Amino acid sequence: MNRLNKDEYFLGIAEAVAKRSTCIRRQYGAVIVKDDVIVSTGYNGSPRNVDNCCDVGSCWRATHNIPHGERYEMCQAVHAEANAIINANRADMNGATLYLVGLENGKRIEKAEPCLLCRKLIRNAQIRRVES
Repeated sequence: MNRLNKDEYFLGIAEAVAKRSTCIRRQYGAVIVKDDVIVSTGYNGSPRNVDNCCDVGSCWRATHNIPHGERYEMCQAVHAEANAIINANRADMNGATLYLVGLENGKRIEKAEPCLLCRKLIRNAQIRRVES
């Protein structure tokens, strides 16, 4: 039997969370874990009560040919990391690990990285480590 190690296990959960994403271009899932307990999860998608890109059938950034990694402020989605942080108890994030998985065209992005804005949120939440 090949048992998954803890990082593989939590990354697998983050991948499942990513599959709830409502983004047309890329799907991300984040899982915050402290002391081997899941504190919070989040995926990228529109704010509450706002139409999702997958429901309206278009992405503003894609329609305007904005490359990946640029002009995030024009995206209506809330990033997976931000959603996980928003939904977590502050004390539970101190010293935690955030597991992050990104998917594009159904395939895992080799090394998913938080954007600059999410890195600031992660640091401010006192999350110790990001694993992807």
